Amino acid sequence: MTPRSHRPLSLRLAKDRKTLNNRPVMNDVLKLLLSGEPLDRDQMAQVLGVDQVAIEAQLEELRESGVLLGWRPVLNPEAEEDAIVRAVIEVRITPERGGGFDRLAVRIGKFDEVESCYLMSGGYDLLVFVKGTSLQKVAGFVSERLSTIEGVISTATHFVLRAYKEQGYLINHPESDGGRLPVTP
Repeated sequence: MTPRSHRPLSLRLAKDRKTLNNRPVMNDVLKLLLSGEPLDRDQMAQVLGVDQVAIEAQLEELRESGVLLGWRPVLNPEAEEDAIVRAVIEVRITPERGGGFDRLAVRIGKFDEVESCYLMSGGYDLLVFVKGTSLQKVAGFVSERLSTIEGVISTATHFVLRAYKEQGYLINHPESDGGRLPVTP
């Protein structure tokens, strides 16, 4: 199978033109957006075989319905000029009567330091991704703001040391051979 970066989605969709027209345009617009290809609206319309007005209408509908929350580039964390410290925090909380985990999860998600917050199964309840300008700032956030929230039972903080893959994109490291994984009998 050819890696995603070598077979653009636009080529796969254009190749599959017969079945493309039987699917709703919105699903195809989403696929193009998620493929990570830098396509403008005119290019999207060309690939999908519709006019640019239809693309604009679908994008607006995706925004209004809350499906499309924003646009973010995928950056190599090692190429950032300002040092950013990222951490993953396992949070155990007490569910509330009538609200479960939702109220606390939303409250935690409102902190500026929090990038993502997920309800999990297993040994902890929430998985929280945070970022800060230093280890001390992230540690301070956890000890002074997060762990002091009523209903938080415990936290376990794991600092990210190095990224090897970011949102589906491999990050090239000089010591990696870049080849295929070895196959053993």
